[in-house]
Amino acid sequence: VEPLFHPLSAVTLHLPFDVADYVDFYSSEHHARNAGAIFRPDAGDVLLPNWKHLPIGYHGRAGTVVVSGTDVVRPSGQRKAPADPAPVFGPSVRLDIEAEVGFVVGVPSPQGSPVALADFREHVFGLCLLNDWSARDLQAWEYVPLGPFLAKSFATSVSAWITPLEALDEARVSPPERTHPLLPYLDDSATEPAGYDLRISVALNGHVISGPPFSTMYWTAAQQLAHLTVNGASLRTGDLYGSGTVSGPNPNERGSLLELTWNGRDPLELPDGKRTFLEDGDVVTLSAWAPGPGGAQVGLGEVSGRVVAGRSDG
Repeated sequence: VEPLFHPLSAVTLHLPFDVADYVDFYSSEHHARNAGAIFRPDAGDVLLPNWKHLPIGYHGRAGTVVVSGTDVVRPSGQRKAPADPAPVFGPSVRLDIEAEVGFVVGVPSPQGSPVALADFREHVFGLCLLNDWSARDLQAWEYVPLGPFLAKSFATSVSAWITPLEALDEARVSPPERTHPLLPYLDDSATEPAGYDLRISVALNGHVISGPPFSTMYWTAAQQLAHLTVNGASLRTGDLYGSGTVSGPNPNERGSLLELTWNGRDPLELPDGKRTFLEDGDVVTLSAWAPGPGGAQVGLGEVSGRVVAGRSDG
């Protein structure tokens, strides 16, 4: 089969599916606790009261989902530091990544018919790697009271191929122990394991900076799908939903620069200089693998993007 192979450097990659709708979740307890500690240091329990009762999510912008290798233009928008008298406009100075896994719907569902936990594999075709680029300074100013908007909608990168769920049967694991009782439509205590043991690697300019473990995600993809549709929302072929930032319990397992540098307080020491947030020219690459049959590894490919300068007028 070798004559049929083409090196990735010699081909043009395209989106592996037409994106219908895009939803992003917030399902890593470690990420949620880190973000809470950064932004609400005096809050005591940094998790918001609803976090362990439902998968938090927001509806994103399907039209700006791009394939791996697409340049990411630094977004511009309003930002306002707490001490500033008024907002200013300009390119984001706190551009970040979020290492995630995306799930792709293959089989639609009718409006008004929720998808049960047990029907997850009947609707979701497979998964991909996803980088939810985030402008933290824009986000901090705009997200109250309705949540992410321009800070997230400028670009979301996905890998150029989808790994079918059937290829990941050996990687299925139980999610972390639940510490709060769940409502029946989210209660997975009697279902087959719905977590996935995916080993993610995050590299910045070729230097590995983190290894987020997907097995630690509190909410599973099946629960996310059940919650997404419980109000009667329909599924369409090509719907994409992101897991939310994947972060583990250890400092070297955090899936965003926000956490890795603790909001810029602790810069990363890299061979090509220090980093707090992304600079123009930086290349971020997420790659991953999963355990397969007989000790084999199932490669999940990679998603990569290079930051380029944006416009500053407005």
